[in-house]
Amino acid sequence: MVKVYKVESGASAHLQERVADLLMGQMEALGPKDAYSQLLTTIELALAPHSQAHIFVAEKEDTLVGAAFFNVGLSIDKGGHYIWLNDLYVDKQHRNQGIAKKLLLHVIYWAEQQKIKGIELETGINNEATKALYNSLGFYDIISKRYGFRF
Repeated sequence: MVKVYKVESGASAHLQERVADLLMGQMEALGPKDAYSQLLTTIELALAPHSQAHIFVAEKEDTLVGAAFFNVGLSIDKGGHYIWLNDLYVDKQHRNQGIAKKLLLHVIYWAEQQKIKGIELETGINNEATKALYNSLGFYDIISKRYGFRF
């Protein structure tokens, strides 16, 4: 059985390390040399008081198998708060078991309880499985070109 829960501010260093260990699978694809320390710093910042970042994890038999990491922001277009879903990640060995859907449904439920106006995210153009998941839950395509800048 998979249990999904929100990682709260003040979570133990051990739990933060477990989340970082899980998300290393995501970071390995991105390739930063200092990925683990970058993850630990980001998790620590996300769990700081007054942070608008949130982490939900999926746990199966005392092992973290998935995570959703998102930020709450304000949107003129939505007329209030919305979620930017930065990452929805499930460990490779635990994919195709409904874990990503369960995580996302928990995020949606939490967002509804918080009176959030919408959720936005991006995924790879060729990531058909992920696009099918999002579409099955009512997400729709937004045609745009995303830009970035790094310091």
